[in-house]
Amino acid sequence: MTGLPNFNYPEFNRVAALLRAKGEFVFNPTEHNWDVNNFPIREAFATYCNFICLEADKIVLLKGWQNSLGVSAELALAKNCGLIVEEWADDAN
Repeated sequence: MTGLPNFNYPEFNRVAALLRAKGEFVFNPTEHNWDVNNFPIREAFATYCNFICLEADKIVLLKGWQNSLGVSAELALAKNCGLIVEEWADDAN
């Protein structure tokens, strides 16, 4: 999200709403009350990792994910946990 306008929050929220409308249970990191100016990186990753390891069955990657160091870590964890990995495309999802 770093380097993107509004940390890409609008796109996270839009895609989360679309997935929820299809009945998906969504963990959307933008819905946490993190202070983006003083982001608690270790606490945030602990929260993400806990969800990936214990609750998720799929991870959905948004456009530009390749430029995110954080997503690289989340993706590696998701693959190691055997989750489905999807790249978001409005016309395909």
